[in-house]
Amino acid sequence: MHPKPRFEELDYQKTELGELILRRRTILSLENREVYEIILGEAFLMTSLFTEVETALGSLGMAAAAKHFPGDGALDVVVGGLGLGHTVRAALDHPGTRSLIAVDFLKPVIKWHQQGLVPLGAGLSADPRCRFVHADFFACALAADGEPGFDPETPDRKFHAILLDIDHSPANLLHDRHAEFYRPEGLRRLARKIHPGGVFALWSDDPPAEDFTSALHEIFVGCESHIVSFFNPLQDRDSESTVYIARLK
Repeated sequence: MHPKPRFEELDYQKTELGELILRRRTILSLENREVYEIILGEAFLMTSLFTEVETALGSLGMAAAAKHFPGDGALDVVVGGLGLGHTVRAALDHPGTRSLIAVDFLKPVIKWHQQGLVPLGAGLSADPRCRFVHADFFACALAADGEPGFDPETPDRKFHAILLDIDHSPANLLHDRHAEFYRPEGLRRLARKIHPGGVFALWSDDPPAEDFTSALHEIFVGCESHIVSFFNPLQDRDSESTVYIARLK
């Protein structure tokens, strides 16, 4: 039996946003820990080495939605950005989740899950509540009434929670065209796709930003910023990210 290679490129695809790579490597200094990583162009998108913030986005967002819509199996959810699936997994693990649409612009990422190339893929693909949609989250969010939204089968469908993990932060974007979404008018269009009392939650790798918080307050109520700390073993120090939670009145 041959040992697993210490470094393996599982998939490589050219996309509209740049070269997309899924790789798996073994980190000897961390007791041979196996780590999955996603790289897009020059951007390091995701690692399975630390997933606390992605999980917190799912758990905090669903907990906030459940406060206004109590009961098991009551919540319909959108997750923007599939990645390695940790936000989707956390959202599905909440007892209130009835259905979940995971929207991703990169079709290979969806295929990785469907083919079981990533650790959480088989479980998410087999969950009858979970559906993968190949689409541009931002185009769906900004769509006018009657235009295709997050659910291709129901253009004007509303959701109880929309959880977003795509850009590095509202100021550090993967593509300039995303900027419109983070302004008040973009957030107002998103809000049309959320039930009254529903929640919009966002991951950011930056500290809480006053300008984005102000934009949220123009549209939503009860806006909160949660600092999520986690240990980065590669740098041997703690790091912090932000999860924004905002409720629609």
